[in-house]
Amino acid sequence: MKGDSLGQLILTGVPGFELDSETAALFRSVQPGGYILFGRNIQSAAQLRKLIDDLRDLSEIEPIITIDQEGGRVSRLRLIGNEPPNAQQLRDRDDVALVRRHGEITGQLLRLFGFNLDLCPVLDISFDDEADNSLRGRCYGKSVEQVVRLAGAFNDAMRAEGILSCGKHFPGYSAATVDAHHDLPKINRSRAQLDGEELAVFRQFVGSVDSMMICHGWYPSFNATKTPASLSREIITDLLREEFQFSGLIMTDDLDMGAILNEYGLEETIRLAIAAGNDWAMICHRVASIAEVHAILGKLPSAETQRALESVARTKSKLAPPAEFSGTKFKEIDSQILDLRVAVLGEEEAAKRSPEDGKRSPVETY
Repeated sequence: MKGDSLGQLILTGVPGFELDSETAALFRSVQPGGYILFGRNIQSAAQLRKLIDDLRDLSEIEPIITIDQEGGRVSRLRLIGNEPPNAQQLRDRDDVALVRRHGEITGQLLRLFGFNLDLCPVLDISFDDEADNSLRGRCYGKSVEQVVRLAGAFNDAMRAEGILSCGKHFPGYSAATVDAHHDLPKINRSRAQLDGEELAVFRQFVGSVDSMMICHGWYPSFNATKTPASLSREIITDLLREEFQFSGLIMTDDLDMGAILNEYGLEETIRLAIAAGNDWAMICHRVASIAEVHAILGKLPSAETQRALESVARTKSKLAPPAEFSGTKFKEIDSQILDLRVAVLGEEEAAKRSPEDGKRSPVETY
């Protein structure tokens, strides 16, 4: 790949419901490798498909278009349709067939809009369902076996529909006691504890997820000095790449979170992220800064950027094309989501939605 393809190492957010001329010019110049959409980008079914088509049209290399469509409150598409059950609700039913159905419907829904990667499944174990660490309702199990069985069913079914998957939040965010959207959590788990629980799950998915998202948590068992996992060579290269032999795409969690912004400047963040072994730097909110990120990437050692570019290209070789869009097909899939919700929750509970219903949260990254 040529040097001007370094934008392929950027996963960027998009400002609004449609591409204004300034943003389109920025994206055409930088050529990001991927785009992540949030509630701020979703107004209607037809509008969303047009936005995604426009992003693809201005990309010289087919882009990855991704979203957080997990279920429950972390379901961006509930803004224009029914809310799927979340992982905990599915876990409480403990019915693999329902989880598999959720994966199938999710894959079909995303293909309809032109997405090709979903930022899930969450592979974290729930140590405390009420913990205030952003994982509430999002975990498929309270044990290694339960997470592997249920998240695996979702993952396999969604991928069979042509949507790539992402395991998160490596190396395991379960023991965090604060939310990385605001501050960097210190996760005091020994290597033996991690091996017995969190990492035991991720090991099972090394060959079956297409990408991994690295969390913003400090693990003293890997880094004695304060270092987010997302910027840690010991965790990303030594552990995930070399020890676990993971060959898929590796991305940071959002580098616009407080856990990173409070500690590092932009240039240092990008330099450390790529040096640690990430293939993608995720910039969700400071969209205008991706031109600067592109310039920073050009200053990095070519061996580091070439490694990352090759990983992105390998992942893109697996992309499936979008399905043909129709409003009728969307309504059919949306009806199936409601049917699944009723099957999981019952009629009365299915009529209720998450408290965030209808709101576009100022914090939209997970």
